Amino acid sequence: MSQKAIEKKKQQVESLKERLENANSFVIVDYSGLTVEQVTNLRVALLENDCEMSVIKNNISRRATEMAGYKDVADVLTGPNAIAFSNADSVSAAKVIYEFAKDNEALELKVGVVDGEYMDHENIQKIATIPSREELLTMIASGILQPIKEVAIALDLMTKEQETETEEA
Repeated sequence: MSQKAIEKKKQQVESLKERLENANSFVIVDYSGLTVEQVTNLRVALLENDCEMSVIKNNISRRATEMAGYKDVADVLTGPNAIAFSNADSVSAAKVIYEFAKDNEALELKVGVVDGEYMDHENIQKIATIPSREELLTMIASGILQPIKEVAIALDLMTKEQETETEEA
């Protein structure tokens, strides 16, 4: 291998290492069996959620993940893999992949790193099913508003009851 090719690969490894370290999270997926159209649809779904997916040679991915301190990730880099990076929040990429895999069984969510912590297949599946930030905020707001709503209804009923008593008297 020429010195120029070696330098190019070193730059690719360093570039990927920086992407891995700077992403909020990333997941490794096995995309074998997907059609070009399905991969394109997956990429569009990821982009709509401020995520991106790259197909990178396993040797480069393995070296970059090891350099970034994710040796457990490097161990699963066999076969056709892609890396989905989440730039917006920690669960977007995993959620998009998980939802997409429901309709496209050929796609497999392997492992990931969320907020710097390695997640095996089982844990990354759990992370993928966590409600989105907006859904959680809606749940919190609903929980806060429910007691207020009940108090308002009770006060309204009391007011109507008092008005009825006043009219009868």
